[in-house]
Order: sequence, then C-alpha cells, then structure tokens
Amino acid sequence: MGFNVYVTRRIPEPGLDILRKECEVVEVNPDDRVLTQTELLEQVKGRDGVLCLLTDKIDAEVFDAAKGAKIFANYAVGYDNIDVPAATERGIAITNTPGVLTDATSDMAWALLFSTARRTAESDKYTRAGKFEGWGPMLFLGGDITESTLGIVGAGRIGTAVAKKSVGFRMKVLYADMRRNEELEKEVGAKQVDLDTLLKEADYVSIHVPLMPETTHLIGKREFKLMKKTAYLINTSRGPVVDEKALAEALKSGEIAGAGLDVYENEPEVEPGLMELDNAVLAPHLGSATIATRTKMATMAASNLAAMLKGQSPPNIVNPEVLKK
Repeated sequence: MGFNVYVTRRIPEPGLDILRKECEVVEVNPDDRVLTQTELLEQVKGRDGVLCLLTDKIDAEVFDAAKGAKIFANYAVGYDNIDVPAATERGIAITNTPGVLTDATSDMAWALLFSTARRTAESDKYTRAGKFEGWGPMLFLGGDITESTLGIVGAGRIGTAVAKKSVGFRMKVLYADMRRNEELEKEVGAKQVDLDTLLKEADYVSIHVPLMPETTHLIGKREFKLMKKTAYLINTSRGPVVDEKALAEALKSGEIAGAGLDVYENEPEVEPGLMELDNAVLAPHLGSATIATRTKMATMAASNLAAMLKGQSPPNIVNPEVLKK
C-alpha cells in the first residue's frame, strides 16, 4: 500500500475514508481555507497523489514541486484551474468529477432565476428591515417566468438539465451551442440559434459554457446591448465568461432587468459595482452545494486517485494519453 497523498482542503468524510483505506499517509489541510501558493508548493512535495480543488492553481511549478506524483484528482467537473498540458508533459494524470453535479448545479440556476425574477432576496431584506407596511399593487413587481423564453448558452450536461426543467413552466427554449442537441430539441422543442439571436429574444439567459480563451468575456458590453431591458442573466458556469464591470453598468443603467450569479470573474472578489445593486442576486459559488452531491464528488475524486495509484485506469481521466507512457 504505502501511498502518500495530500488533500488541499477538507472534503466529506466518505471520500477521505476511501483514501485512508488505500493509502498509508493521508494528510489533509487542517484549515478551512484555500492554501497560499507557497503552502501548496510545500505540501505537494513527496506525494504520490494530490486531491485538489478548483480554487487551487495547479501549474507547472506545482507539478515540479510534486516530483514523483502520479495524479492530481480535481474535486470539480471543470479543470480550468489546472495546466493540463503541463501535467501531460510530465506524465501526471488529471481527473475530474463529471455528471455528479449536473442536477445540483441546474437546480441552482433555477434558484437564481426565480430569485432574480421575483426579487426574493431584495424583498427579504426589505421585510427584515421592517419596511413592509402591507400589500401594495406596485410593490416589488418582477418578471413572469411561465410561458417566457429561456435562452441556454452552452447545451452540455448542465445546460440541457436546466432546459428540461423548464417544461413545467411552458417556456420556449432557445439554445446556442457549436453542436446540435437533438435530445433537447426532441424533449422540450428547443431551437438552436446563434448567440446574438438568443440574446435578443430570451427573457432569461442562462450560461453553461466551460471557461476557455474563446469564452472569456463571452458576455460583455456589446451583448448586454442586444438583450431586452426586461431580461435577466444567470451565470452558474465560470465567472470570467461574463465581463463583470460591463454587467454592473448594464444593471445600474437598466439595460437589463437583473442578474443572478454564483460565480465571479476574480473569485472570491466580487466587482464592487455589483455589490451595491439590488437587482443582482449574489451567491457564494453554491452550484454543487448539496450534501449528496458534495459527498459523491468526494468519493469520485478519491476513487479516481486511488485507482491511478494502484495502477488502474481512473474512471474520469481528462488526459488519458498519460496512461500510454
């Protein structure tokens, strides 16, 4: 057995139990915070494997510090925090946790959609402040959801799940994606359109693209001008997909009606302009934050790591070419 692994932040116990069963040394960051880069470089030394989080920047410098490591198992579906080519070059496997957080994250998108449209966060604050003096015909008017148009930007697993959940609200669904999604078209009558058309026609724009150079600031000043003044933007993908300064300006000027965000461009920092606005609902990256989902992510990441150390092919390997070396 004899394996030595490091976990960069505490995860649900079932995941740690898997590692303890398979490894001789399992060391976990004792503090409930992100490690500094200096701490990370020190802690990965001499490890056979590392279980890391999306908040950890895993680059060539980290891989070189972890000389001899066989795997970095990411506790996330996305892996834009990891320099995968640098890992592949060094023969280090990278794994992720796909599929398991699809429903939880799509549910979060809907939670933000409802909260922005019906102004629940804003009205909660108003009520707690003792300002509620009785029903009024103009009090906190919001957007209609039933029979409105939902625009899905990125129709992968999560985008598809969000769209499917719109059926109960009799929504028209548009989607913008490089690939045709016949499943979505068949099940909800979705129509594939280009991004500009989607932005012009949708009442709710929900973003579900991975972060890549071509999706950075995919939604910015130009795109907000295309959207309806009554439209809402929802982002549960990655923060840099949206230009936050442009979003704050669009919300402040009334160019769009509202936004619900679970991710941020410079996380954990939030654009100051957004913090001042009541028509922005801001959640602290809770997309996968259910007990069952986070536990499944832990066991999946741990199982990926253990499989690699035992000479097996990890179930969710991102760079399978390293197995051929």
